[in-house]
Amino acid sequence: MAESIQFDPQSSGAGDNTEHADEQSAAGPQSPASAHPSLEKSQAFDQAVGGYRSPRISPEEKLIACRSSTKSLSLSGSVFEQIQENDREYANQSYFMPCDEKEQTRLAVIHQCFTSMLSGQLSFQNIPRSAKRILDVGTGIGDWAIAVAERFPTAEVVATDITCFQPTDVPPNLFFEIDDAQEEWTYTEPFDFIHLRGLSGAFSNWAAVYKEAHKHLQVNGILELADFGVITTTQPIADSYLSIYNGACVSAAEKAGTTLGLDHMKQTLLERAGFSIARTRTLDIPLGTWSSDPRKKLAGKMALISALEGLEATSLRLLTQHMNWKAEDVRDLCDKVQEELMRPGVQPTIPCQFMVARKLIL
Repeated sequence: MAESIQFDPQSSGAGDNTEHADEQSAAGPQSPASAHPSLEKSQAFDQAVGGYRSPRISPEEKLIACRSSTKSLSLSGSVFEQIQENDREYANQSYFMPCDEKEQTRLAVIHQCFTSMLSGQLSFQNIPRSAKRILDVGTGIGDWAIAVAERFPTAEVVATDITCFQPTDVPPNLFFEIDDAQEEWTYTEPFDFIHLRGLSGAFSNWAAVYKEAHKHLQVNGILELADFGVITTTQPIADSYLSIYNGACVSAAEKAGTTLGLDHMKQTLLERAGFSIARTRTLDIPLGTWSSDPRKKLAGKMALISALEGLEATSLRLLTQHMNWKAEDVRDLCDKVQEELMRPGVQPTIPCQFMVARKLIL
């Protein structure tokens, strides 16, 4: 059973053969912000954010930045012709999360939020000093993979996603690949550490993903998962727009053949794939700055930015494709949920779960 803790991610040590990254937190998290116009309507939101803006990457830069795995799509220009739908850009016809500039900004904020939650560390389980190969599945804009490659310059870091929107100025030991983790993995050398973060709803067959991860880990290798659950409020709101939003998204995800929330992190799923569960923790993140704890205020501010921006990102394609909603109705609901979450005294929270599993046998 997962243990609920309060910002104490390193409460159980990882042993002497691990690399502590205390120096990573010396500079502290940067101050991100969202550039989404719809969020600027809230004065409270405006006061909460700084001036972060994600870089725009051209198709030509993408071709330079990404290499293909042995089974992935050819790196022709058509790979990067993203689908325009309801004023958002998507990587393909099926995955519900967008990959446009607004989403890239949100992903950058999430990375800083995780860094804050982990006290400047890059992972919940410290990565072994001896690690030679590290894999980041669903890398997004690649912030985590870049930081890990810088921290472990002698390790080969491979970062995969179904599209390529990562920067080109990266460490020489980092390689971005276009790959679908639901298909068979074709790596010829095993990894010491595999990282999956923020992929709730991404896969219809998590059992297959975990099976491939187990197959491609070294014995004693580590698989780390991290994800957010569903937004709730400490003060119940009768007939809330949030409950309507959550219910509609869950139903749409089921119709799409996947699930939202933390169901993919059930221990039984990983154990059936051959893993031994080493550690699991749940952090309760306050959305906003209502917590009296200064560290929770910082993480909560960034989590709020990500949550508000993520309402439309998560729901727009799900509800229009699978529930026959109109785009304007989805955005109207998102606006109402945003307003609801920003009301004084509501005190919204979101659970963030970490799970560490090991491969003990071949």
